[in-house]
Amino acid sequence: MEGILEGLLYVQGDIGLTLEQVMDILNISEEEAKNLIYKLKNSYEDSSRGLRINYLGNTFKLTTKEEHKEYYQRLLENPKNNVLSNSALETLAIIAYNEPITRVEIDDLRGVDSSYIVRRLLAKGLIKECGKSDLPGKPILYKTTDDFLDYFGLSSINELPSLDNIEENNDEKDLFKSIYKDEE
Repeated sequence: MEGILEGLLYVQGDIGLTLEQVMDILNISEEEAKNLIYKLKNSYEDSSRGLRINYLGNTFKLTTKEEHKEYYQRLLENPKNNVLSNSALETLAIIAYNEPITRVEIDDLRGVDSSYIVRRLLAKGLIKECGKSDLPGKPILYKTTDDFLDYFGLSSINELPSLDNIEENNDEKDLFKSIYKDEE
């Protein structure tokens, strides 16, 4: 059951799991759930492990160890690692054109879970939390940062191309027409 709990915590990411959710999903008693969490938490305390289980905001979350922070920082600051994946670019575009927006709204527009990508974009400083939504559960709202503007060479979010222009320039004939001429 430890492996199942570990997988559940990984899948939930920043959201985490409450004790009640662990009990409900695994169909176990409160005492069994506490023992399971405690056992898994202790296995992460070994110095050879890079993760830990923290109790934050009434939920259990899988997090990185604070003592390894300098290495995580190096990863994020290394220019070779600052290339944005297509998924990250897609998520950034959704946030930029719809800000402020919740992660669930991003997920709905993308059609897949975006929690990992949102965490990466937060860590890179391209997006930030900008409040709480009035929706049930008060989900976090996200928006782009000045670093986002710098990264894309924009002075303001208003410089983004309008979605109408993007659709007009996306004619099928233009996609296949080469600007180069064949030499004879």
